[in-house]
Amino acid sequence: MSNIHMQSVSWFTIVGALAALTHFIVAVGFEYSALLTPSHANIAGFIAAFPVSYIGHRKFSFAKHTAKRSEALPRFLSVAVLGFLANQTLVLNGLKYTKLPFWLVLGLVMVIVAICTYLLSHHWAFKGGK
Repeated sequence: MSNIHMQSVSWFTIVGALAALTHFIVAVGFEYSALLTPSHANIAGFIAAFPVSYIGHRKFSFAKHTAKRSEALPRFLSVAVLGFLANQTLVLNGLKYTKLPFWLVLGLVMVIVAICTYLLSHHWAFKGGK
């Protein structure tokens, strides 16, 4: 693995952890306080975490990539929405088919989705055209 790729993975981990923490705190906070259902709390968490994720990944994780903002933002939004749809589907099914608490299901799903998001971001969202 190249040094640039290692830096990208390191920054992706840091930025992803901050975005995931934002998502997790907002979602679990709303669900725990009974202000929102788990489904709606998860949506609120995603909305709160998206700017943290995009700005951090654009500035740090994929700073060496060549995609223009006009390319990267819609691509990353597509990746994020796809990741969220997978997240929401897995969370709701995890809650339906297991007795695990929301916070645990959400945490496990977020790790799985993060790996897929990294791969799509690295190989497509922030990669410039030739």
